[in-house]
Amino acid sequence: MTLPTMTSDLRQLRVAVVHPFLISQGGGEKVIDALAALFPRAEFFTMMLDRASLSPIMRDRIIHSSFLDRGPRVWRYYQHFSPFYDMATVRHDLSGFDLVISSGGPGAKTARVPAGTPHIHYCHSPVRYLWDQYDTWLGRLPKPLRPVFALTAGAQRRRDLAGAGRVDAFIANSDYIGARIRCYYGRDSVTVYPPVDLSRTPPQDMARDYYLTVGRLVPGKRTELLVEACNRLGRRLLVAGGGPELEKLRALAGPTVDILGRVSDERLEQLYAGARAFLFAADEDFGIATVEAQSHGLPAIAYAHGGSLEILSEGDETSPGDAVFFDQQAPDAIIDAIKRFERMEPAFDRDWIQGRALRFDAAHFDEGMLRSVRLLLESVNGAR
Repeated sequence: MTLPTMTSDLRQLRVAVVHPFLISQGGGEKVIDALAALFPRAEFFTMMLDRASLSPIMRDRIIHSSFLDRGPRVWRYYQHFSPFYDMATVRHDLSGFDLVISSGGPGAKTARVPAGTPHIHYCHSPVRYLWDQYDTWLGRLPKPLRPVFALTAGAQRRRDLAGAGRVDAFIANSDYIGARIRCYYGRDSVTVYPPVDLSRTPPQDMARDYYLTVGRLVPGKRTELLVEACNRLGRRLLVAGGGPELEKLRALAGPTVDILGRVSDERLEQLYAGARAFLFAADEDFGIATVEAQSHGLPAIAYAHGGSLEILSEGDETSPGDAVFFDQQAPDAIIDAIKRFERMEPAFDRDWIQGRALRFDAAHFDEGMLRSVRLLLESVNGAR
């Protein structure tokens, strides 16, 4: 069979999209939403599914979940099932599709793709709990589970590497992740930044009496550092997002910090529009929420590492760019950065900051994905 390579035909491909979990809304799920729009005939495969978390575009799509999804609300404990991720993913039936696109980290790239079916992996990060953050993740597990994880981690790494070797083409969500793909998997990649909705109104003159952070409430985001810094400074901080750290953060929050939980898209727009600045403490692969904040004209106070360095630029007190960076994931460093921001705050040009976000418009994602698919299919057709 000769596969299509024209853009109009590519959108009609029967695509299997493999994603580890569809249990919350974050940057990875925005990529899934974009793939759903790009490929209207696509079907989706995941290890665990919470239909209440799905975006409107995904609610009527065909979604297959694995045997791990057979208990009531088991997705609340998804991190404890890592030894079984690959076992669950290889049982997805991917026969009969023109193309497989795996997206995300754990398990996705190890899907059993039929011989002759092209496989693209959109990589948000090499699996962090197996590679660069192994010790950190081990320490976060409940003590009874640590020996089990330690005993199985070596086999998980071998399966992860073997899965990477079977992928036909890698797409990285940032140059930072492209470098990590080379480091851990020995593979080249192209960078296609994740899609960001930039249909924003110009920045408004508002009270701007609070700081804002947005994202999944998981340990890797280091949101507790932002909470502690704003507790100590007495600054108002709003935290939007859901996840397993929700109650822990509410317990840490002082009188000036509000942990809002998951909010509607409409409420999130309002939160961005009224904030002084966006706070971000994670070593992130990219950072869609940072770009969303940028698209509202918000300066950022961010950890100077990872994908944030591809989004943000720090200047000086007369020409401050769009960010103030801190070099350590520690409350003292964040406090110092907030104080520096407040000295510079009047100099930030919110209209200029909003214009910077146009580099990450969703149309660029569509173009990059279709170009990568076309090149892969041309290569497959040529080989035949």
